[in-house]
Amino acid sequence: MKKNASFFLILGALIVLFGGCKEKNNASSGDAGMTMDKDTSYAIGMYLASQFSIPSVHYDYKSFMDGFRDFTEAEETRFSMEDAIAKIQTAFDQLSAQEDEKNQALGAQNQEEGAAFLEENGRKPGIVTTSSGLQYEVISEGSGVKPAATDTVRVNYEGTLLDGTVFDSSYTRGEPVEFALYGVIPGWTEGLQLMSEGSSYRFFIPADLAYGTQGAGNAVPPNATLIFKVELLSVVR
Repeated sequence: MKKNASFFLILGALIVLFGGCKEKNNASSGDAGMTMDKDTSYAIGMYLASQFSIPSVHYDYKSFMDGFRDFTEAEETRFSMEDAIAKIQTAFDQLSAQEDEKNQALGAQNQEEGAAFLEENGRKPGIVTTSSGLQYEVISEGSGVKPAATDTVRVNYEGTLLDGTVFDSSYTRGEPVEFALYGVIPGWTEGLQLMSEGSSYRFFIPADLAYGTQGAGNAVPPNATLIFKVELLSVVR
């Protein structure tokens, strides 16, 4: 798990917000202030959960509410804000280590499965393997120009994992995309230069030519071998 920087930004904002409220309440104890109604209080709880919830984390809700209440209403909290942030940081470090271990195991499995797939796939008729390890299949051949690595292209595409899961598709979005060849994954930079305008190819891209050990968010796991159907509509001049 990548450390969630926004978590600490939001935490800092809440400290300022509620810290300011606390100082005001302490300075003018005669001021009753504002009491949130049930729906608004619930909405604030929802919002906090949307910012801080992590699927693998379960909170002690009584302690959570005690901390919230003590900070906003009590004269003292159980420990200082510096200690509180240190505890949160320790918890996030532990979560990060657990996630790293999980991703390493998943990456090793994906690497093994990808290598086996590419070895078998490379023996199929019509599959070409380049020196980099990229594999491609010509679905239909166009007659236009071929792009250079410095060109911008306009394409339609669909990307899938080895199990057939579609993780990205311009067809689903309903419109082609344009991008510079030097700004995409190496498998695309190499593969698109093999195509002429009007061509349709299928790429089988090993992890080291795709998103590698990091993957891409929740869509592409670490060390995933990817399959793309790509139509080169035009080279943008």
